[in-house]
Amino acid sequence: MGRRIAGGVREFVIIVVVALVVATLLKTFVAQMFVIPSESMEKTLEISDRVVAVKMVHYQRGDIIVFQDDLGWLPAAPPDNSLQKFLEFVGVLPASGNQYLVKRLIGLPGDHVVCCSTAGRITVNGVELDEESYLYPNADGTTVKPSEAAFDVVVPAGRMFVMGDHRNKSADSRYHLCDTWAGTKGLAAFPTIASIQGPVRANAYPFDRWRTFSVPTTFASVPAATAAPPALPQINAANC
Repeated sequence: MGRRIAGGVREFVIIVVVALVVATLLKTFVAQMFVIPSESMEKTLEISDRVVAVKMVHYQRGDIIVFQDDLGWLPAAPPDNSLQKFLEFVGVLPASGNQYLVKRLIGLPGDHVVCCSTAGRITVNGVELDEESYLYPNADGTTVKPSEAAFDVVVPAGRMFVMGDHRNKSADSRYHLCDTWAGTKGLAAFPTIASIQGPVRANAYPFDRWRTFSVPTTFASVPAATAAPPALPQINAANC
């Protein structure tokens, strides 16, 4: 009897360990679930939505991406529950919003991003973006402005320019254009490419909000940058 109980316990432990290893490998190399921490991506994504970022798919301009907060955009997080952090680490629970952000990728290294054109639109490498399909709608059905603040930037090497879909509620790249990081003014506005965890391909939960995501068609006409990206950001912002 004792041997059977010991054998059952040992088998259970092996199953749990194997399951955790598989979950960790899937999270690390295939896909990972994240929790939306704020209203910055409304109405595309709501607070507490669970989204799936795919690790094996390359990101493009226009993708919704998850990236690690390597520039200190988020406030210091309170101490985490150790069990919760362990389950997040192995992929059993979705990663919380304490160290990750979710935004739309607007500019890649070398891209010239400007707001706004005479038509009131963001331009990337001289091409206007039609963002009505995803920008947050006003009460009358019209979309919010692409940006209340004017700016003209060239994205530096190894960096990116990101914006939330709810532009009036998103402390994104625009918000940090005047901030200093590592002794360089404006560098804090451009998260590193290396911080990207993957493009978001689905909203998995709640189930009534299930949907998949792809790159909006307006980004298809944006050409590649014509010059090598600068080592440091080039910024002309009205509020700096």
